[in-house]
Amino acid sequence: MTRAASRIVSGMRPTGRLHLGHLLGTLSTWRTLQASHECFFFVADWHALTTDYDRTEGLATNVVEMVTDWIASGIDPERATIFVQSSVPEHAELHLLLSMITPLGWLERVPTYKETQQQLGDRDLATYGFLGYPVLQAADILMYRATTVPVGADQVPHVELTREIARRFNHVFGAIFPEPQALLAAAPRVPGLDGRKMSKSYNNAVFLADDAAEVKAKLSRMMTDTRRARRRDPGDPSDCPAYTLHRIYCTPDELALTAEGCRTASIGCLDCKQIMIARAEVELGPIRERRRALAARPDDVRDVIAHGTSRARAAAEETMAQVRKLVGLGGGA
Repeated sequence: MTRAASRIVSGMRPTGRLHLGHLLGTLSTWRTLQASHECFFFVADWHALTTDYDRTEGLATNVVEMVTDWIASGIDPERATIFVQSSVPEHAELHLLLSMITPLGWLERVPTYKETQQQLGDRDLATYGFLGYPVLQAADILMYRATTVPVGADQVPHVELTREIARRFNHVFGAIFPEPQALLAAAPRVPGLDGRKMSKSYNNAVFLADDAAEVKAKLSRMMTDTRRARRRDPGDPSDCPAYTLHRIYCTPDELALTAEGCRTASIGCLDCKQIMIARAEVELGPIRERRRALAARPDDVRDVIAHGTSRARAAAEETMAQVRKLVGLGGGA
């Protein structure tokens, strides 16, 4: 495998159709990175099993839906390798080998281990798969000898663990894996319609597949500053969840106008949101049209996945041939 000067690896669990939070966060970062780096973007379907092993209905459909959203949002299959994790079995093999050298204490100290257990108290998380999923993440990253991993702040400990595992493997068996750096994505926290983080599970999301009327209806009822109970009540834009989207989409002049209108109650919340909705539609409209065209040709999306998976498999096979030789497996061949 030719070593790229800067190689990116990033994945996403197949939760189905994506929403505005994904677009303004992960997908925006990926679009930027694919222009200047060699990128591997994968559907992390095995990772979905670590918390939902008994809820696999619709998983295959979600894979296609999600990749459809990726492509419609500007992830270019000609620039980035798009693949499905479970279709590259070398990930499982490397995960197994890395698990042999990873101390149990390293996994137990990962902050998200206990946090997720508390958040998902209704799930059966007393499994090796859940405890060991950071090792699978490390395998995902190290398989392609990534130099950089774009993550949110909560995922930085996982990249640090990957660095420790790479360092330990290199020390025990011989140098092969670079120690990847975490790239903190400057992604905004996108509020949902109720002011909480936008999430499918909260039923507060604006989906990329929503038509223009649905987007307008949803954003029109988005939560604003609670002090503006009546049209004549002044408010504060800094306390308005909807104003977060103004900051993302509106021009400086529009921001100044709406901020002043909010503080003086010279503009109503609904009128204010119409300015933001019109601006958001400039981005969402073309994405929606591309998505509609792709949804009508699902086999084209599957072809993209198949082609990307073939490229990923070739890279993974090369890495694993070297790993097996270093470890002393397969007769050293």
